Amino acid sequence: MLPTRTVSSPIRVRRAASTLALALLIAVSAGCGGAKDPAKDAAQAAIPVEVASASHQAVTANYSGTATLEAVGEAQVVAKTSGIILKIMVEEGMRVQKGQLLAQLDDDSVRNKLVQAEATLKKAQAAFDKSEKGIAKNLIPRADFDRDKFDLETQHAVVEGAKIDLAYTRILAPISGVIAKRSVKLGNLVTINQTLFQIVDMDPLQAVLNVPERDLDTLKAGQPVHLRVDALPEKNFEGIVARIAPVVDATSGTFRATCEFRDSTSTLKPGMFGRVDVVYDQRHDALVVPRSALVEEDGESSVYVIEPAPPKKVDEKDKGKEAPKAKAGEAVAAENVKAVAPLFVAKRRVVKTGYTESDRVEVRDGLKDGERVITIGRNAVRDGTEVTVLTPPPAQAQAAQVLAKAPESGS
Repeated sequence: MLPTRTVSSPIRVRRAASTLALALLIAVSAGCGGAKDPAKDAAQAAIPVEVASASHQAVTANYSGTATLEAVGEAQVVAKTSGIILKIMVEEGMRVQKGQLLAQLDDDSVRNKLVQAEATLKKAQAAFDKSEKGIAKNLIPRADFDRDKFDLETQHAVVEGAKIDLAYTRILAPISGVIAKRSVKLGNLVTINQTLFQIVDMDPLQAVLNVPERDLDTLKAGQPVHLRVDALPEKNFEGIVARIAPVVDATSGTFRATCEFRDSTSTLKPGMFGRVDVVYDQRHDALVVPRSALVEEDGESSVYVIEPAPPKKVDEKDKGKEAPKAKAGEAVAAENVKAVAPLFVAKRRVVKTGYTESDRVEVRDGLKDGERVITIGRNAVRDGTEVTVLTPPPAQAQAAQVLAKAPESGS
């Protein structure tokens, strides 16, 4: 038996040759693709950030807290006697003065009792006058005189009580203010101590802050206060610190600061919830940066300042190579990249902070006017990290216009 020999088919030979040629073509293309741009690669590897410049501005030191507005004067008007309501003189929302008539109860029964008491008083007065003459002439015993005297005094008290009961049928306002609620209707039978009206004095209104004890020496009576309520977010109301509690609550470690607000327009209402800012100091020329630039770490406050990146070292083997040629449009795009996103280095700088107001913080030491600090992207950088500064929207729009016009100039 003759030995067998395996022979490759022509199709397999041609497929292998084609594969080898394709691999050689890819390798040649990669080798001839042009030299890389080190500056462009470094810019692409840098971390994009947004920055803001340190500048001198006025900064206000304040304590912020939340509170609910309360009325300084508030009274529940209750019935002091029973009876049917005959008249109601006020409605909710009306302003009333102290002593003003609010409602009238049926007073026929009480008035009748007063007439009876006054008649009995006249009878007692006549008996006492007769006894007084008799005792002067020693015609009656001393005990009879004393009895008539005490009866007269008692009847005087009965008459005064009847007059008070008659007065109670007139429901009067105990304080000046606004009728906040009417709880009865015409013709209702009311009983003693039943609530009829609620009166609220809305000038002034007060808000009570529970302030941590560390600020006990900071807040003082008479300091100006700013109030913003949720119902009226675009309005700012002015007030003062009316009083400071002399003691600290041992349970919560806070003290009470009562603020007062006078609103002649009656825009503020009791029960509104808002934020109270107590202004206790102001600096007119402070160096400030955005609060988002501040980094709190290991008990220190720091910021990341950007500085121009040092020039890159050129490799000896790349010195003689020519830069790759580009079309006109590509050249303009490369120049635009360098203008919009220059390369910088982030440097950590420990700073000493002062007052904080809204989204700004005062820097007392460690930073100079005009230095740029990272506000967005600071968590992604470390000391010495290369960064590129994101261009503000107007500059980005201008760069886009340059790129759009570049092909037309190169044609």
